[in-house]
Amino acid sequence: MSKTVIENKSVSMLGYLKLIISYRSLIASFARRDLKAKYSQTILGLLWAVIQPIAALTIFYVFFDRLIQLDTGDMSYPVFAFSGMVIWYFFTNIIHLSGNSLLLNQDLIQKIYFPKIILVISRAMVSLVELMISFLILVIIMLVTNSDFHWSILGAPLAFVLVLIFGLSISIWLSAISIRHRDLQHLIPYLTNYGIWLTPVFYPVTIIPEVYRDILFYLNPVAGAIEMFRSFILNTPFNWMYLISFIPVVIL
Repeated sequence: MSKTVIENKSVSMLGYLKLIISYRSLIASFARRDLKAKYSQTILGLLWAVIQPIAALTIFYVFFDRLIQLDTGDMSYPVFAFSGMVIWYFFTNIIHLSGNSLLLNQDLIQKIYFPKIILVISRAMVSLVELMISFLILVIIMLVTNSDFHWSILGAPLAFVLVLIFGLSISIWLSAISIRHRDLQHLIPYLTNYGIWLTPVFYPVTIIPEVYRDILFYLNPVAGAIEMFRSFILNTPFNWMYLISFIPVVIL
């Protein structure tokens, strides 16, 4: 009978990536478990993934389109706002779900061996499921509002990948640090709730003084991802220099 020996030795980055891939079935199992845990005990189940973004869109639509009447150019306001919400809520869901993954699974970690990072990745997979639902809702909204579809929309996954990497890079740090500093569990939701005001989700960047616009995109990777996503939807030019904001992600 073969034996698995666990040694307290560091492995190379490539070796660790291979180890994660070898546990891919466990990642899928954890993701299914987390998805069921989030929705199985609710009356509406997975419909909450539809109701919540639609309710938020309704509020944005009433206040910022009907009352304030923000100018969103060639894009109807429901499509404009929801396209920003797709990216923003994908990012915040990753942070909220994955950021405390180690803290919530301490008993499991102490019982069996597996690469701890797969707990963070598996919970991010739940966010991917909700992202697909939100993207489908966006397509329906575009159909209802008679929005034009362009082949460039096929580039949307690039924006999703960038946000996924950014969210995971933060979540990995949060999941480790929150073991010792539990205050982060309360601080992070607070910061993300206010972070939406610093990101052009429901308002166009044209309302920001021009001197500050580039600063917003260079310092906020999510803002750049939203702008990229909207450019794919409308088939409009995108300033690829905004991706400079993702350089810190590599460091993280």
